[in-house]
This record gives sequence, structure tokens and C-alpha cells, in this order.
Amino acid sequence: MAFDIEMIKGVYARFPERVEAAKKLLNRPMTLAEKILYAHLDEGAAKKTYTRGESYVDFRPDRVAMQDATAQMALLQFMQAGKSKTAVPSSVHCDHLIQAKEGAKKDLDRAIYTNQEVYDFLSTVSNKYGIGFWKPGAGIIHQVVLENYAFPGGMMIGTDSHTPNAGGLGMVAIGVGGADAVDVMADTPWELKFPKLIGIKLTGQLSGWLAPKDVILRVADILTVKGGTDAIVEYFGEGARAMSATGRATICNMGAEIGATTSTFGFDDNTAEYLRQTGRADVAQEAAKIGQCLTGDEEVYAHPEKYFDQVIEIDLSELQPALNGPFTPDLRTPVSRIAETAKKNDWPLNMEAGLIGSCTNSSYEDITRAANIARQAVEKKLTAKAELFVTPGSEQVRYTIERDGLIAEFEKMGATVLANACGQCIGQWDRESIKDGHRNSIITSFNRNFAKRNDGNPNTYAFVASPEMVMCYALAGRLDFDPLTDYLVNADGEKVKLDIPEGMVFPPKGFEVDDPGYQTPAEDGSKVEIKVSPESKRLQLLTPFPEWDGKDFKGLHLLIKAKGKCTTDHISMAGPWLRFRGHLENISQNMLIGGVNYFNEKTNSVKDQLDGTYKAVPTAAQHYRDASVGSIIIGDENYGEGSSREHAAMEPRFLGVKVVMARSFARIHETNLKKQGVLALTFANKADYDKILEDDTFDVKGMKDFIPGKDFTVVINHTDGTADEIKAKHSYNENQIEWFKSGSALNLIRKQNS
Repeated sequence: MAFDIEMIKGVYARFPERVEAAKKLLNRPMTLAEKILYAHLDEGAAKKTYTRGESYVDFRPDRVAMQDATAQMALLQFMQAGKSKTAVPSSVHCDHLIQAKEGAKKDLDRAIYTNQEVYDFLSTVSNKYGIGFWKPGAGIIHQVVLENYAFPGGMMIGTDSHTPNAGGLGMVAIGVGGADAVDVMADTPWELKFPKLIGIKLTGQLSGWLAPKDVILRVADILTVKGGTDAIVEYFGEGARAMSATGRATICNMGAEIGATTSTFGFDDNTAEYLRQTGRADVAQEAAKIGQCLTGDEEVYAHPEKYFDQVIEIDLSELQPALNGPFTPDLRTPVSRIAETAKKNDWPLNMEAGLIGSCTNSSYEDITRAANIARQAVEKKLTAKAELFVTPGSEQVRYTIERDGLIAEFEKMGATVLANACGQCIGQWDRESIKDGHRNSIITSFNRNFAKRNDGNPNTYAFVASPEMVMCYALAGRLDFDPLTDYLVNADGEKVKLDIPEGMVFPPKGFEVDDPGYQTPAEDGSKVEIKVSPESKRLQLLTPFPEWDGKDFKGLHLLIKAKGKCTTDHISMAGPWLRFRGHLENISQNMLIGGVNYFNEKTNSVKDQLDGTYKAVPTAAQHYRDASVGSIIIGDENYGEGSSREHAAMEPRFLGVKVVMARSFARIHETNLKKQGVLALTFANKADYDKILEDDTFDVKGMKDFIPGKDFTVVINHTDGTADEIKAKHSYNENQIEWFKSGSALNLIRKQNS
């Protein structure tokens, strides 16, 4: 039986009625995304229609999922909310703090020893508040959710940007910051701007070397890292129907790389079969009863241009396998052109590592296709020219592939099998070979490939591809290689060619697991004690941020004018900093250390206006804060792209930053700033970014008249006595303005609950 089956039955019981009510109001057929959104309105059955891209809407998600790095801060905040138990089913997954180095057992043992304090905190706080706890080694959050919690038509939020992975089973699953999770767990309506809708029609079918990963690599190429912002991407068509549920999950997962709110596929036989194969026949049976409600209406898919804001059609029969990268997930090169493109751009041709797994591609289907090439390599007497690592997505997948002999296939060709965790994908990779910082290329089946993300080396050029392509390039050891046409030389000096891999969606003997790594929470957690030592360097109880004093901001000092791409990895790095995710003071020492200062082209070097010296960004910010001087951060386009980590918003707040003003924001980061009480503004005229000089101070006028839709006036004061007066826009609604006035969204929740 599935987890929370009674909750799922309750969702399905009211789903048709709510869809029908929305249809009457809209007076037209509905997309799947619209059906799920309107079925989860806080108001119940829809009483009015909402405008895509404009209306702020209150929803009631069905569940919450948190990974260990973000769960720490989320649960530290929830502890302040005044609740004895979470209002919806919730789970914590210990997958981020396990460093990849030597192999599964040694890495996991070391992680448990190193992180015991954090794991004990997460285990006890989960036990106390009724939260399901998945222990270290149980698996990567999104694969575990897909196998256990995801259900068609459901709505879930998760404190990780790749939460949309669950869209593979037809959910609206959205990545958020921890404060949003607190809203839902504390029984407060969760707010979201009603998304725009992008329809992607897939015609034809995948065949040969093509994999579902190639579909999302092409979508990222079309839409870029900004094209999906504030939109839900809905896939349909014969190509979508022919795809497995785990293949769909891969596509939805990497939709985060185009900035999409989430992505989803409709319910069908492939969805139902995955549910049955993973022990949830009861969910499949219940979903089938309302199957028409769990996919878009026929008219919508027949004439998509009438119902979506944008329609893209991709013929899978004409698609080519590709690599995306380096340094951005939307730069696509078909493998047929990678050799000439690499040479033209002076990309390193030495392919030194191949990494298979991550939440994007670690299903049984993915592993079997990669293992098929491993088997070919042994038979054809080929050895890998690059280091090769394999990361199973969950203990259920790992146990099953070991039983079926697939781990042995990888080990025969020299691969290292790592723990069921995020590892290298999030920078948790102790990679000795690049300590000298040399130029090299790596290829991964991951989702994100920003500079320094995997191994901390700015000279590592990371390319993203399907698992089978990763295997091919690891065998070649060269970037200038096309697996479809080129030959490799084996141990006998013979030229051999790799065959098209074959895989299996499901294990012939079914999935199996000995210990999935799940801890059931106590029925009554009132007597469970949560201890956080005042001397701890890993955990720190939170002190509420101060309320706004009701005055305009005056004399804000420029902390940094960030140049170009500034992701949440630049604002709050992962890697070794993950150990401080539960300690706001300590992790604040990484604030913006990866952001490029516009004025000197350096990272972590900004001018402190109080003493005129250049210093680390956190040091300058702390100096301003301790001197009771407010500061401001200036950002470029799509500021805060990438991971959902709310630390990128909490750290500026903690260090005294009052305003972040950018040319444009990534959705999650802008919301996180609002939640934490930082004023998030955008330039009304993007060219005004160029007016800002290194020694400027800023006044924000009109704050007493802070209302939705009304611009602020920002005065840029220059040291020569002149000033520029510009307009700054905001996207706050009335409720979000109350967050700001209260000092944070959490402060407002605590007031309401008390």
C-alpha cells in the first residue's frame, strides 16, 4: 500500500467536482496544469478565474519534501511556528551531505560520522513533528519521492529546485525555499503567481541512441535558462505517450534549468504501470477512476495554440543525441558536431571523468542502458580512458541492480559505485586529480553544470548528456568523439564500434530492497526532545529578524554590483559549505564569494566604503551591519538562477542587506528574498544598471506608500555630489508587503499562530 493513501483518496474524491467548477467559470477545455492548480485552490471549488502570469493565488499543496541541506533551516524555522505537528504529510531525505570520494560504503560511513549531529537533529525533529525521515544512504530525494510519494494530479512543494521530477507521474511539484515549506507545514495557504502555460508537443518516438535526456537538452536549447520563468511546461503528443514514467521524470527534473515553475505529463498506462511496479497498485486504481481529470482535455491537445501561451513542437524522429555545456545547461551541441565545435571554442579535449546518476538519471531504466555499454566494453576489450562513477538513485534501485548483476558489469570495467546520494552533482566531490586547477572536460548525466559546481575547479568544463553518452565519452576519453560514427581501439589494437544500447524500464524480477532506510515518525511526538548545543558549529537556533521601522531606506552603501550570471551557487556556494546549512552565522561567511564584482572583475573582493579597503564580501557586509549602515546588492539578468536554497536570501538579511535590485530575478530567489524581509526590486529601465558607480550610496523613497503595482524612486548618490533618480519596480502583493513589514513571512505566521 502507498504512503498516505487516505490523503490521496481525499484528493481524488474532490478533484472532479473542482475541475468541473473551474470549467464552468473558464467556459472552455482545460490543460492538465490548470486542472491540478484549480483543484488545489485554498478557496475550494473555484469562485473566480485567475490571470496567468498576473494573479497571486493561494493554494493548498498535498505534501512537502525536504532534503537534508535545506531541511535544517526549514525545520529550524518551523520550530518557531508554534505547531505541534505538520499539517500535511512531509518527509526529510538525507542525500546532500555525503561526499563522493572512495566508494559507497566508505563514503557513507564517513558521512555518518562527520554529520552525526545534523542527522540526529533531523531525525529527532522529524520524529517530533510527524515527518517521515529517510536516513543517509536511502537515496536521492527526487528518486525516493518518485518511488514512494508522487501521485498523478497531486500538488507538492519541495525545498529543492529539482522537485519537478515528480511531474513524471503527473504531479504539479514545485521547488521552493524553506519558508514556503513552513507555510504549508504550518497550515497556512501557500501563495504562487498563477503560472503561464507552455505546451510542448512531442511527435514521433525516441529510437536508437536517443534518450529522454535529449528531449530536455533540446528544450533548454530552445527556451534558454530564462524561457520557462513563471510558467508550467506541459508535455503531450504521441512521443510523450510512448515514453516511460522515469523518462518523463528526467525531462521534468531538468525543467528547472529553463527556470520553469514545474513540468508535467498526463496520466496514462505508463504512469499506472510505474505505480504498480513500485508497490502502489492502489494509487493506480484510484487514479484510473478519474483518469479524464488527470490529463489535458482532447480539444486542448488537438488545438494547443488556443490554450497555451506558447507552443513548441519537437519531432523526436529528427532529434539528435547531444551534449549541453560547458558552464550553462542550455548550450547544446549535437554529438555529430561536438568535435568541430570543441576545437573552434578551445574546449579541453581531454575527457577525464564520466559521472552517471543524480536525481535526473538514476532510475533502473537509466542504469540498464549504461550497463549495456559497460557489458559491450568488456566484450569488445575496451577500457575506460576516463574515471567513471555510478550513483544509484535510491537503495531500492541499488539493491535491485546489484541483485541483477549490473553493479558487477560496471565494476568489471573499473567504475566506482558511489553511495545513493547527490555527491558530485552538488559539489560534494573530493577530486584529488584537479587540485592543480588544470583544464579538463567531464561529462555527466546530471542537470546543472555551472563553473566550479562539481569539483570546485573553474577550469573543469562540464557537459550534460544521457547516461549512455556518458559511458561512450568515458570510454573514449576524448571530447572530439561521435559514438554514432567513430571507432575505438581495443586492447588488441582492433578498431571496434559501440552498438546502440538496450535497456529495460522495469526489472524482470521486480524491484526489491532489504532496508529502504525509512524511519516512521512517532504517533505522539510531544515528549521527543530536540537538542541544539549553543557551542555547535553546525546548528544554530534562529533569532527572528527585526520588523521594518516604517521609514524610507537612506544612505544604503553598495555592497556589490554583480556582473553577469550570478546564480544561487555564486550567492551561497554548496560543496564544503553544506556543513553549515543549519548555522546561519557560519554559512553567511560564504555570501556572494562567487559573484563577480563589476568594478574589478574579481570574485570575493569588494570595496568597503567605510575604510576604503578591498575585502571579502561577507566581511564588508558585516562591517556595514555592525556600524548600523544598511547595504544594497545590485544584480544583473536572471539574478539568483539555479538552486532553491533560501540561504542565498537569509544570508544577505542576516548581514544587514536591505535591498537587492536586479535587472531581473529568477522566480524562487525573488520569492525567498521576499519571505526573509529583503526588499527585492527590479530596474524599471534596465539600462540604469550602468549608472551605478563603485562608491555610490542609495536612498529608497516612497516606502510609506508601499502598495502593489506602485514603483519606488531610488536615488543613486555619487561621490562628486551629483545624483541619479531612477524608478524601481516590485512584484509584491498585499500579503507579501505584510511579510516585509513584519520582518519576514515567518514573523507573520508566528504572530497569527500566537
